[in-house]
Amino acid sequence: MSSSLRRGALAATTLALAAVSLTACGAGNDAQTLEVKPDNAATHVGVIKVQNANIVTDTKGSGEATVTARIFNDGDRDQTLKGIRVDGARAELSPAKGEKKLVVPAGGSLALGGKGNASALLQDVEAAGVKDGNAQPVTFDLSRTGAVKLRATVLPAKHAFETVGPSSSPSDSAPRPGSSASPGQDGAESPSDDASTGASADEQGAGASEGATSPSSSPGTEQGGESAGD
Repeated sequence: MSSSLRRGALAATTLALAAVSLTACGAGNDAQTLEVKPDNAATHVGVIKVQNANIVTDTKGSGEATVTARIFNDGDRDQTLKGIRVDGARAELSPAKGEKKLVVPAGGSLALGGKGNASALLQDVEAAGVKDGNAQPVTFDLSRTGAVKLRATVLPAKHAFETVGPSSSPSDSAPRPGSSASPGQDGAESPSDDASTGASADEQGAGASEGATSPSSSPGTEQGGESAGD
């Protein structure tokens, strides 16, 4: 091949590479962004898989955080989630409404966080060393599998995580079963007060009637005495 042909081939190759580069630049950053997948923590031990694990902190300064995840059970026997630890700090577990335990059913899954689901609440993020942006070690304790460990990303309760943050958990100030006794006590005091008030009114009425008859009887007695004297 002559030198002129080689130069022509090199020029064509250079132009082709330049065209590819321009095409990639024209697509913008979105072309690269579409290839990036969220770094959601996931792991598995035996038949148990933990996916989409995150620690969501409160943005209102309560010092609380929730652990969110979905736990899958590929086994043929139910398992119970007995505890969750974040850097040694134990989360407070609450079953879903109508449930007594946090059960991961055989062939099914258990959701942590979100409306109507079970929840795991960390009451003191400072004690657990939780900070936004960190990847904190989290341990899920299952009844049969035992400890399942991974690192979960710490995120503030914003945007997609707003509905799974601590502020979305049931409030401690909400009425508890049996707390209606308080209004009942107030209501019970009113009838007794009315009764005592009514009794006092009757006594006063009786006293008033006696007081009213006494003056009328006194003049009659005095007149009778004067008549007898006369």
